[in-house]
Amino acid sequence: MKIIIIEDEELTASDLSENIRKVDGTAEIVAILRSVRESVAYFRENIEPDLIFCDIQLGDGLSFEIFRECTVTAPVIFCTAFDEYALKAFKANGIDYILKPFSKNTIENALTRYKNLKTRFQSTAYPIENILELFENRKQTKPNTVLVYHKDKIIPVRVDDIALFYIRNELTRFLTFSREHHTINKSLDELESSTDDNFFRANRQFLINRSAVKSASQYFNRRLNVSLTIPFDNKILVSKEKATQFLNWLCEK
Repeated sequence: MKIIIIEDEELTASDLSENIRKVDGTAEIVAILRSVRESVAYFRENIEPDLIFCDIQLGDGLSFEIFRECTVTAPVIFCTAFDEYALKAFKANGIDYILKPFSKNTIENALTRYKNLKTRFQSTAYPIENILELFENRKQTKPNTVLVYHKDKIIPVRVDDIALFYIRNELTRFLTFSREHHTINKSLDELESSTDDNFFRANRQFLINRSAVKSASQYFNRRLNVSLTIPFDNKILVSKEKATQFLNWLCEK
């Protein structure tokens, strides 16, 4: 069985590869691809594998872009930490998934499911369009408020009124367009999953509202420096790997 892994985190890819071989000694990892661009180039020039293990969020965009650019009929098992709506999409389309952090047992279950569905996969192209439709429309079900706990009060704040979420002193905070700072009892990863496409994860510290972006300028090593429409005393940098994705997102404004 020939397998391709699409994963931009080297340790995760190595761990996944090792566990796949432990579960199935006949498995051959023919390639480990790190990005959307690398994957598209690979599939345009090489024969498809029997199976693909694929992360969703890569450094240069969502892995769904790979399937938009290339005709890939091999079944895909997603390795993801994404929200429940994406996972429901995979289930509805007969595609399995492994939640990070994964284990040998979850990989074994996924491979067993693949083998049970092998005949179906060989005769039917991967229905990526249905997954895209559900995933891209997930913002319709996103909460439109967050709760702030201040002394004995619980204050609802509209997500649209928040300019950005950020990490400071290991606490998650946010800044509103009215220039108020609040602490919130959620991680930035949780907020990224629960906000809609109007928010962009610039890096590990910042989740930005599109309406708060005033401009972006070139910075060292092909990074982007983001300026906001309201005062903020931290420099917000977008890595060179995410720069194109950020600019495309900004064009949707």
